[in-house]
Amino acid sequence: MGRRRLQVALAALAAGAATVALVAGPAGAAEVRVDSLVLRADGGFTPRALPKRSYAPIEFEGHGDIKTTDGSMPPALRQAKLEFDRDGKLTTAGLATCPPGRIEGATPKQARQRCRGAIVGSGHVGAAIALPGRSRVDIRAPLTLFNGPPRGGNPTVVAHTRSTYPTVETYVVVVPIEKRRGLYGYRASVTVPQIAGGYGALTHIDMKVGRHFRSQGSRRSYVSARCSDYILQTQGRFSFADGTVISGVVYKGCRPRS
Repeated sequence: MGRRRLQVALAALAAGAATVALVAGPAGAAEVRVDSLVLRADGGFTPRALPKRSYAPIEFEGHGDIKTTDGSMPPALRQAKLEFDRDGKLTTAGLATCPPGRIEGATPKQARQRCRGAIVGSGHVGAAIALPGRSRVDIRAPLTLFNGPPRGGNPTVVAHTRSTYPTVETYVVVVPIEKRRGLYGYRASVTVPQIAGGYGALTHIDMKVGRHFRSQGSRRSYVSARCSDYILQTQGRFSFADGTVISGVVYKGCRPRS
């Protein structure tokens, strides 16, 4: 193992420990620093009172920010893996799906109109773009999440956003969600596309996820959860273009109810 990889590995281990300590603070957010790179993430769900054994509908929200301590351009995020507590559950049976090709090149309004029945979440993304010979520009764009066609028996999410700087560019990203056994019931793997031809870097994301729908005469919820052990947790691993890897866990408490 080279020196840089060793330093990154040690930093990632330290990051995990720091996250556990920080989420216990009043703000509830996790902040991890590796050299000058800072990743801050938080999330939550409502309602907090949930059945101990059966599942009840919830709405989930999360947000994250990537920055540097010296104000320089952060390295581009290349991949994110998010694992969700086994006490959470996705229900997609009977929910409309949105094929990625249907919203290629669409504006946010057009995408939502074309796949209205498949919307499962919304939010915003932010990025920093530094073109050669130009000053850094920070942009922000709406984000829409759609229930995508299943792959290999697993659900997918289709994420849509659109940037107008330096040119109009539509991003449609398919996020496979793998069902797993053990502590974490689902793993979402996101491959982040190049932004502005490689001159951009993701700096912000926020989202709210949840949808109620009817299927075969029953009312269903896209996201449900139970409170079997008083906490719901999410684990994240983030890989950057410069080789840095940051990982950690966010814990959120719940209250069992009968």
